[in-house]
Amino acid sequence: MHHVAAKFVPRILTADQKHQRVNVCTELRQFASDDETFLSRVITGDESWIYGYHPETKQQSSQWKIPTSSRPNKTRQVKSNVKSMIITFFDVKGTVHKEFVPTGQDVNSGFYYDVLR
Repeated sequence: MHHVAAKFVPRILTADQKHQRVNVCTELRQFASDDETFLSRVITGDESWIYGYHPETKQQSSQWKIPTSSRPNKTRQVKSNVKSMIITFFDVKGTVHKEFVPTGQDVNSGFYYDVLR
């Protein structure tokens, strides 16, 4: 016997919730098989954090050196403290709408309602 860590899952679903998910997926699959344009009318969204960077170009970071000296080191970029959230909506053709979330704004159903109006 050995010691193992528990697997992280976002939510533990009840039997009813699992059954409901199966029903919804079955319905969507049926819609997709009955109507070939169904998936082309689906819009999905994603929220992402965008970090601000001020990277140097390769030319800006280059330095003169003599043949016997070692190459200069360059540190890897770290995440900036300047960040914004962007919400993007897609369909099969690409981006439908994108919106930057104002600083301090809660992203909830009311925010989505205002964005999509």
